[in-house]
Amino acid sequence: MAMGLTACPRADWIELDQHYPAEMAERRHLLATRRDDVFAAVSGSEPARQETWDVLSAHLADRWPDWFANDGSVLENRLTGDRWNLAELGHDPLEAAALLVQEDLCIIQMSETGPLLAAGVVCFPSRWRLGEKIGRPLAAVHAPVPFYGDRLARPVDRFMGVVKPGHVAVRLNWSMSDDPTLFQPGGKWRADRAEHITANTAGDALFVRVERQTLTRLPQCGAVLFTIRVHVYPLARIVARPQIAQRLAEAVRALPPETLHYKSLLRFRDALLDYLGRVSQA
Repeated sequence: MAMGLTACPRADWIELDQHYPAEMAERRHLLATRRDDVFAAVSGSEPARQETWDVLSAHLADRWPDWFANDGSVLENRLTGDRWNLAELGHDPLEAAALLVQEDLCIIQMSETGPLLAAGVVCFPSRWRLGEKIGRPLAAVHAPVPFYGDRLARPVDRFMGVVKPGHVAVRLNWSMSDDPTLFQPGGKWRADRAEHITANTAGDALFVRVERQTLTRLPQCGAVLFTIRVHVYPLARIVARPQIAQRLAEAVRALPPETLHYKSLLRFRDALLDYLGRVSQA
């Protein structure tokens, strides 16, 4: 296990692709119908939530001026038709920011017990619940992750204290599922056998879920903004080349039992490896 952080050009901080209309519609629906599941904040995070809106709305207008126009009083999202009155958003500013981008947004603030999760809009969780994590130190947030406490807790806490404003760090995290749904608040630790997944069906029945995570410090309040963009791909698309199938098989074999259980991969590990073996030898 490692943090696996690399530097990211500011221009590449936020992603915007062909899935934007559909994902923004789903985010709006979740915030309207399941707000308590996807939005949470602790007292004292108000300045960071406001600054997140300020920073993101300015970045989008600068990065994509044809799609986001900011005249100082109104921000116009020409992709969705939304117009935001900058003097009166009508939403919590963090919620409003989450209606601009495909990324989920989390705010991490320093405390006497270390960095803690102070606020978030998480519409596309990868099998965790924001309400169970909000207000807790990062070590406690990640306590269920195998080996996190021993190997990553201190490096992560230390990094949260040194990340600089203006710099963007990025990392990738992957998992695999038989469900392509973006909103997945549950599903860890499953051990029931997925009988429908075989070496013949795995390519279409399984999906690789990749989280592109970024961290940057908000310059005014000093909190760290953590973004999570979720990509979901059919397994067959990912392993279209035999060498990729071989590398993925090696990665799956290298996972310790605790991680396989945590990621619910034991349900279809054997079928997955059989499928990857066939593809790698094609």
